[in-house]
Order: sequence, then structure tokens, then C-alpha cells
Amino acid sequence: MNATPTLEMLDPATLTVDINVRKDAALTADFIASIKEHGVMEPVIAHRKDDGTVHVLMGQRRTRAAVEAERPLIPVLIIDSPEEAERIVTQVVENIQRAELTEADEADAYHQLSLIGVSAAAIAKKTGRTRDKVENALKAKASTTGTKALESGYTLDMALVMTEFEGDQDAIEELESVIRDEPQYFDHIAQKLRDDRESKAQLAALIEELIAQGKAIVEDAGHYADEENLYVSAAKRSDGEPATDEDANAYIISTNYRGEHRAEPVISDWKDLGFTPKYERYNGGTQAQKGPMTDEQKAERKTLIANNKAMESATKVRREFVKALLARKQAPKGWQYFTVHAITHHSETASGYDGKVAAEMVGAKVDETDRWGWNPLRDHVAKTEARPEFSLIALVCAGYEKTIAKDSWRSPSQTHRDYLNQLVTWGYTPSDVEAIIIDGQKPNEDDAAA
Repeated sequence: MNATPTLEMLDPATLTVDINVRKDAALTADFIASIKEHGVMEPVIAHRKDDGTVHVLMGQRRTRAAVEAERPLIPVLIIDSPEEAERIVTQVVENIQRAELTEADEADAYHQLSLIGVSAAAIAKKTGRTRDKVENALKAKASTTGTKALESGYTLDMALVMTEFEGDQDAIEELESVIRDEPQYFDHIAQKLRDDRESKAQLAALIEELIAQGKAIVEDAGHYADEENLYVSAAKRSDGEPATDEDANAYIISTNYRGEHRAEPVISDWKDLGFTPKYERYNGGTQAQKGPMTDEQKAERKTLIANNKAMESATKVRREFVKALLARKQAPKGWQYFTVHAITHHSETASGYDGKVAAEMVGAKVDETDRWGWNPLRDHVAKTEARPEFSLIALVCAGYEKTIAKDSWRSPSQTHRDYLNQLVTWGYTPSDVEAIIIDGQKPNEDDAAA
């Protein structure tokens, strides 16, 4: 009967390692530096011989790096015999190949193999899985959030997304809520959270930079005499000359629908400092509004910005869906009518497509260049005669994508409705703002005019 493997902390310099076990085991400076700082995180697997020496079976590179880094101790899993390593691998592989294995169980099995030094490539070869799937499973298992997600029964794809938000409890709770109540919207909410996180990070960096420069930050500013804070571009000095950025004593941060932030110079307490407005508010003798926006107008403006931003996030999810669709072995059902209908009913889809977007959708390699007339889809088609129908579908989809703007939801068109409905037929789940286009419900004119 085989003895139970034991984990011991041993001096790597006392371990024996076969010479030239791996020809590709060159120790880079970065790898040694990482071992020096963090130590050996995954145990090496070894066998203790009759004379007491410990011989490394898996993890030779880590052992050598630990010696170079002068680490005093590393974790070593001591097994009963050299053959035990292969037995462990075989047992785990057999478990992986069981049909009833869940994704969580499979990820656990990959993790076990990685702990005893089996690489992702080797795991993929032994199990018949793709290397990407193995690497993704190991990535999820390396995260507390990912591990918990798998244990909760979430798919590997969902667990991977949740690892992106490790430490952000609000985001994780929102994703869990979506999985529980409306899992079909998971991709859309995840992309919105990514975009929001990036926007917040950029805003925090901008605020930190302004504060470091000793600048004050105000909430509101305007162009007329009834404003507390005046934009520099709308102010005059006491001598009548236009104010310049040097006159600014504060900044207001504006954010557009893309989540991009801009700091604009303003003058706070401009009256006390002797400045005057450059312009007078013109009402044209009509009902032009004076003063700041009402709460209702602010709410309408907020909806406009939120929906435009939501369309930006949805665009990323939509294009990823098409890319995944065109990565399959077979073209989606009904693609022939879809393409001919697009070309005959919406001619701009074929004539105005974006070659880069189309190439990315079809999975073609895109090398950036400033070459005149550059079109990576054309380059892709010129290189291969394989799967031309996929390139045609990508071309048409990219054409539709080019015509969809951030505010297309404000004036839903049949062109975009046809496109989105086709994607829905192929399995796409539209976001709430895309559903406005599909349903054809035009927002009220106040929203459109905001």
C-alpha cells in the first residue's frame, strides 16, 4: 500500500536534481527575482531515497531558481516512490475524463496537477482539453473569488469574469445578483462594470493630480452672471481683457458618455476677484431658460448620458458575440439570407464597413499600420480561400456596427432593428438600451432634446 504523500519544508540546496532534465529550463533573471521575493508558491514533488537524499521528480526549475535566489526553505511534497508521481497524474486524468465531472471538479483536478509541477500544456495534452481551457481554470483557481464562484456552481466563464473584480465586493455582489435573477444579462453587466471601473480609476488619477498641484475642485460652473463659478473661457478681467488659464483658481471635472474625464479651468468667487462675464444670456424674447437646469432636466440629462454609456458597453459585448459566433466550425443558420438582405435593403452595410472591426470579428490577425487604404479584412481574404462565408458575415456585421451610434436608441431605425433581431435569432441577449431599438419605442422628445 502506498504511503500518504507528506509536505515538508526543505533547504533547496540539499535536494538532488537530474542534470539536463529540461533543456528549456533556463533560469531567467526575472524568474529568479520572483522566487527571491515570493518564494516557491507551488510545492515541488520529490522522492526520498534509502540513503536519505531527496530527489526532485517535478519542479526542477523552481528548485534551481530557489538555490540561485538563496531561499532557505521551499515546500516539497514527498511521495512514496518515483512511480507515484505518474500514478497521481494518471489518477487525476482518469477523474477528469469522467463524464459527470463538474467544471469545479475539473478545475480542482487541473489545480492538483499544477501543484505537482505539471504544466498547462502537459495537462491539456494528457486530458485532451484545450490549453486555453486549462489555463483559464488554473487562473480561476488562483483567485479566492474564482474558486468560490466555481464552488457555487457558476460556469468557468463566469468565474473567470468574477476574478477580474477580486476585492471589489460591490461588483461581485452585483454579478452574483445577475447570475441569480437574470443570467442572460451577465456579459452586459460585466462589461458595464469594467467600463465603470476604468472610468473611476481615471477620475481618481485626475483628481489626485489636480490636488497634488494645489487645485480646488468645484461641482458646477457656467457662462453667465447667475453662476457661482465661471468658466475661464467665459470671463473677462477687470481691465476688459479675456481671462486666461492662469486666472483659474479651481477646476470642474466633466465626464462624457464614454466615461472620459476632462478638467476645465474655472474662476470661483469671480465677483469678489473683479472678473465679469463675457456673455449675457440671450432669451430671444421667448421662453429660453435662465439659471441652472431644473431637477427634471438634470434627470433627463442623466438618462441620456447613462444610455449613451450603456450603448458603448453593449457594443463591446455585441462584437465579442459575433467574434465567438464566427469562431465556430459552421456558419450560423440563415447567414445567406441575412447577408443578401443586408446588401439589398441596407446597402451602406456593405459599402461602409470598417475593415479592422470585420477582421477582428472573423479572428484574422490585425497588424496596425499607417498604410494608405489599409484594410485588414481585405488582406485576410487575399491570403486564404478558406471559409469565405465567415468573412462575408463579418463584413456585413461590421457595416451595421459602423452605422450604430451611441445615441441610436433615441431614434430607433429598421436598419438596426434588422441587425439586432438577427443576432438575437443567433443567440444574442440584447441589453436594455438595445431593447429600445428592437422594440422601436422612441423616447419622448424631452429626452431627445436634452
